[in-house]
Amino acid sequence: MNTEFKYHFASDNTSGICPEAWQALQEANTGYHPSYGADTITAQACETFRQFFETDCEVFFVFNGTAANSLSLASLCQSYHSVICSDVAHVETDECGAPEFFSNGSKLLTAKSSLGKLDPTDVERLITHRSNLHYPRPRALSLSQSTELGTVYRPGEIAGLCGLAKQYGMHVHMDGARFFNALAGGSASPADITWRAGVNVLCCGGTKLGMAVTEAVVFFDKALARDFEYRCKQAGQLCSKMRFISAQWLRILTDNVWQTHAARANGLARQLADGLGKIPGVQILYPVDANAVFAKLPDPIKVRLKSHGWQFYSFIGGGSRLMCSWATTQADVESFIVDAIHDRE
Repeated sequence: MNTEFKYHFASDNTSGICPEAWQALQEANTGYHPSYGADTITAQACETFRQFFETDCEVFFVFNGTAANSLSLASLCQSYHSVICSDVAHVETDECGAPEFFSNGSKLLTAKSSLGKLDPTDVERLITHRSNLHYPRPRALSLSQSTELGTVYRPGEIAGLCGLAKQYGMHVHMDGARFFNALAGGSASPADITWRAGVNVLCCGGTKLGMAVTEAVVFFDKALARDFEYRCKQAGQLCSKMRFISAQWLRILTDNVWQTHAARANGLARQLADGLGKIPGVQILYPVDANAVFAKLPDPIKVRLKSHGWQFYSFIGGGSRLMCSWATTQADVESFIVDAIHDRE
């Protein structure tokens, strides 16, 4: 039997470009504009970020999350420094050594985590473990929002970790590949869960929100952004026709478009978790704080879903990961649940 592959829940990267971003691309595709970010659209997009975060910040646009994380961490560290991150952090498990490469060798030190969130006690253990020159000096703390397990740090949790880092003279990096889903899942303002809590630099995810080929690196500590444009150029991350990247951000951050898409994806993820949780033998492994569902699915259910064409990862977090995106529909959720329960004629 030929079965069409269904990538609806495999990743929030598998969806297309949201209508607002597509329209922004079309509108930017007129006339001639200065290149390499010297255009008025890019300037407007950067100013919109400052309004969004209620602070004067430096904003840079790159093509993907690996570059955003790696280049920003490299700006915080020297080669003899180290970065403390969660044992399940994306920078540790899925960046192919890029943070170490772009920092010329800064070592990643992994701390224990609970539900994907850094354990402050273990973070401090790593910081104070050794202080001689034979040990790579901890210089940056990296946390993910939302986490790789789909959970979300509360403002107090972020402030606590940032306070710990500052106590030891460290900078704080936030991997925000799904920052907007985390933001939509709570009541805190963008400022409250970033710079007001002590975050120095945020890698703000655009692709997973429905944009095409764009992430934003937001430096709340402007001194740390010195020469960052040179890092982008050297790493092949300086877009010549920057307006096509920045125009999408300008549109998404206007009129709460980001919230519409993120909140909808989060809501459908909760519905998916609720539906699967009612099936005998299925266990929802982590709180559904954003747009990810981690479920322990019995093998017969996984086989049944695969036979219907559903594609999803089963190596992250000890279960099967199911992601909802801006494009996920109610019908998608219902169809997946039905196929998990029984075979169709």
